[in-house]
Amino acid sequence: MTRRRVALIALLALAAPVAVFLSLNRAGPRGYRVLGLERQVHVQTVPAALARSRPAPDWGDRFGDGTPDFARLTDPADQAAFRRWFTLIAEYQAERPPAETPAEITDCASLLRYSYREALKRHDESWFETTGMEVAAPPGEIRAWSYPHSPLGTALFRVKPGVFTAEDLADGAFAQFADAKTLVERNAYFVSRDVRAALPGDLLFYRQFGQSSPWHSMIVTRGGITAEVVYDTGPDHGAPGEIRRVLLSELLDHPQPQWRPTPGNPNFLGVYRWNILRGTP
Repeated sequence: MTRRRVALIALLALAAPVAVFLSLNRAGPRGYRVLGLERQVHVQTVPAALARSRPAPDWGDRFGDGTPDFARLTDPADQAAFRRWFTLIAEYQAERPPAETPAEITDCASLLRYSYREALKRHDESWFETTGMEVAAPPGEIRAWSYPHSPLGTALFRVKPGVFTAEDLADGAFAQFADAKTLVERNAYFVSRDVRAALPGDLLFYRQFGQSSPWHSMIVTRGGITAEVVYDTGPDHGAPGEIRRVLLSELLDHPQPQWRPTPGNPNFLGVYRWNILRGTP
């Protein structure tokens, strides 16, 4: 074999993985193919430098919680951006007139789903026009990925038990809808029964035995001395509920003991954190 042919073969061997990488990171409609599966995902345009540095999706599940590692936010800046957007969006729903609240928000779980999904989107001019939100100082953007531009597409929430495998992208393991029970069991992990361990963006979960809808959730939007939570009361005997924003100190002194977030309350399940933040402070 001539030296020229050897050099040509080496050049082609180097070019092949580069071509595959670039095909996985081009903007526009494209399919992810994993273990024989293909899923169409629309990917928005990203800066060339960012596209070149972005690794291929990580199909592992290092915590065995059903959440793919490619969905986890491992960059501290991304984690902070997600927490800030998530809490800002939830707080805004509590402040706007009820008539302007998104129609999909009808209970505590739908408030979580809406705030989570919108926090993971790109917050451009179109997003502000669509949501009607006003933010004085918008947080930075999440750089790892944005909804729905990932292998998960629009099916954002884990709804089936088990460790993540590539087949889950096509077998209904993820969906756009998840109730409060599914959110706590499949999409978040336990942190503590001490509410002082909660960070902005964390969740409080309850199980009120004897109720037709026993699972309830709240969003911790602020920490420290002036810690606050936001939650939707849900419908009551056919009447629509309301979104409330209250101090954590008020909740700790709630007139109904079953709603107090204390270790001694058997109805309080504890503080939970989204799986995409798992393994981070």
